[in-house]
Amino acid sequence: MSNKVILVVLDGLAYETAQQCMGFLQGLAEQGRATLYKVQCELPSMSRPLYEAILTGVAPVDSGIVHNHIIRNSNQQSVFSLARQAGLTTAAAAYHWFSELYNRSPYDAVRDRFTHDPEQLIQHGIFYHQDNYPDSHLYLDAEWLRVQHDPDFLLVHPMNIDDAGHRAGLDSAHYRNTTRHSDTHLSTHLQQWIKQGYQVLVTADHGMNVDKSHGGTLAEERDVPLFVIGEGFSHDPTAQPTQLELCGTVCQLLGLKDHAKPVATSLLSGGTQIEHLDNGSAGA
Repeated sequence: MSNKVILVVLDGLAYETAQQCMGFLQGLAEQGRATLYKVQCELPSMSRPLYEAILTGVAPVDSGIVHNHIIRNSNQQSVFSLARQAGLTTAAAAYHWFSELYNRSPYDAVRDRFTHDPEQLIQHGIFYHQDNYPDSHLYLDAEWLRVQHDPDFLLVHPMNIDDAGHRAGLDSAHYRNTTRHSDTHLSTHLQQWIKQGYQVLVTADHGMNVDKSHGGTLAEERDVPLFVIGEGFSHDPTAQPTQLELCGTVCQLLGLKDHAKPVATSLLSGGTQIEHLDNGSAGA
């Protein structure tokens, strides 16, 4: 069984803020159409290391991407590389650090901002390089990529929540309201994704603290949300997925075989788990 998968990474969104301010997503959960889990991010709780952790299932201390200023291609197998090896189509509307990790490094805005290259790991991309690039525009970029290229795997990565946290801190109206606005913008497109049968994961790389930063071990820096939507998920309220299991879980949903990535098997529906056992993939 294979599915089309959309992974939304809401940069800098702390778990409690998601729980309190993501009204549409919580509405789906109340109606039994989504399930929210608390996930602890890897360390350091910084963006580029955790992009790599989410997309590869490898901890920063092992991937070598240990801070935000390491500018090079990933040397790990990722959802993008595994999908491409299987002949699947990939796309991303995301911050330019994803382009540097999985396509070309360093990022050249003229060359890379709009990417349509079947030879790249991210074949179809719209990348941005300003932290205040509007989430409303980013979701439109993602929807354009989805409609135009029908990717099997689509990464959606807005930055405004993280930007608000750096400007005003965790306990601020600006941070909370930016979260609410991003939830509203996402709701416009998520309803269409649900109707068309996508398996959707909505999570964050890291949280935020009252010092207007992150990077350490505080609960508000490490605890992030994971909403899952779709029939490919078990919606088991007792499941305890980890951040390093997201890569393998997406691979399972995509029907990828022999990926050797850890998988949150309790997060997946029976059919997906059975395929996982039958094809011999690692990581149960």
